[in-house]
Parts: sequence; C-alpha cells; structure tokens
Amino acid sequence: MSGGRVTLIGLGPGGAHWLTPAAQAALDDATDLIGYGPYLDRVPDREGRLKHGSDNRVELQRARHALALAAAGHRVAVVSGGDPGVFAMAAAVFEALEAGEPGWLDLPILVEPGITAMLAAAARAGAPLGGDFCAISLSDNLKPWELVTARLAAVLAADFVICLYNPISKARPWQLGEALALAARHRAPETPVLFARAIGRPDEALQVVPLAQARAEMADMATLVMIGASTTRLIARPGREPIVYTPRSVTKSPCATSQGRT
Repeated sequence: MSGGRVTLIGLGPGGAHWLTPAAQAALDDATDLIGYGPYLDRVPDREGRLKHGSDNRVELQRARHALALAAAGHRVAVVSGGDPGVFAMAAAVFEALEAGEPGWLDLPILVEPGITAMLAAAARAGAPLGGDFCAISLSDNLKPWELVTARLAAVLAADFVICLYNPISKARPWQLGEALALAARHRAPETPVLFARAIGRPDEALQVVPLAQARAEMADMATLVMIGASTTRLIARPGREPIVYTPRSVTKSPCATSQGRT
C-alpha cells in the first residue's frame, strides 16, 4: 500500500484551458486513470500510464476499482467532467470507502475541484447565478422521479435560479418537458431559460429563450438547462448576444412572486 493514493479530478466542461494546474499535476503524476470512457478520451495517452474505462452506470464498481488499485500501491486519478463533487465521482468514491475494506481508510484521498457546467454556462451568458441558485439532476437512475419533482417544486416556489443537470437522454426523453411545464406554473412566460450545450468545446452552443418558448427538444445530455428566477434580467444588445444576469438584491417576497402560478 506504500505510495498508493486516489485523486479525484474534475476535467472541467470542455477544453484543457479550463483544467486547473493542480488537476493537471495530479494527472501527470498518476499511474492509472479511471473513469467513464468519453472523459478518459479527453486525457492524452502517455507511456506508462494505464487507462481503465467503464460505462456511465457503474460508478460504485469504478470507485471500488480505484480504491483497490491505490491499496496495491498505484497512484490513481479518478476523472469526471466538470467538478468531481457535483453529480460526479467524488461521492461514489466516498460511498465505496465507507462500505469497503477497512484498510482503504488509511489511503490518502484528495479532491481536486474543476469548473462545473453551470459555472461555465453562467460565464458565457453573463451572471445568471448572481443571486441565490441551486442545482438539480433530472436523472432518476439513482433516485425516484417523485423526489426530483418534489425538490423542483420546492425551489421553484422559493424563487431560486435552477440549473438542471442530466436534462434528457434517449432513455429519459420526457422528463425535461415535465420540468419545464412545472416551471411554467411558477414563473412568468418571459423568464429567461438558458440551453447551454457543450460549453468550452468546439461544438458549444448557447441559446436563451423565454420560458414560454422553451422546449425539451432544445436539449440533449450535453446540455445544461438554466431556469431564471423572477428577478433574472435580460439585457438586449443590437447585433450581439443578450446578457443574462440575476441581481444580488431582492426587493419582494418570492412567495408573492409564486402566487397565482401554482
């Protein structure tokens, strides 16, 4: 076990320019890389460093593999897109650690942060996260859909800006539509909605539409959907993309905002 360790790395949302120097140093030091195949593909191959790719629904198996390799003396980097602690591998590794081999508790485990999708999308749009906000995953692979909608209804009523991760997939084509319909019962039709796809990559696209025009087919699994609060503003600029921002100050109760839309 001597020398073995696990580093949880966030690759950021796109290109290497958004990878932190600390994360890059951990990648350079690693003997083994573990992660979902498409994320591993973003890390250049290097002689003497092994890649262990796997499917996107085997997080716990992947985590246990990382801990076992580290216990055998390997310097393991577990990679995620964005930030490893936001709907990613850090929680899976700690879950495996808590239920795993007692000797794993002695392993050095470090989390290196990364730029998550909602921060990249917000930076492209302006400052939509300038006020209170939250993040919700629409995937029901690891939690019941009833819990997703209950949480979504609560934060809509509380007037948060809402960042929706994992909004849609071939296996889940209907859930984003339900989420947008629920939002329409709490938010005004002109509320800005961002569809931020693959931000930081060559095929990135950012679309800002009013809630009344937001449709599920505007998103795929590479998209971060952001629903503005009642205070979120759009600054139109002739010939240029609009700026979306949410002021830090709030002068009216969010309960009053939601009245009549529930």
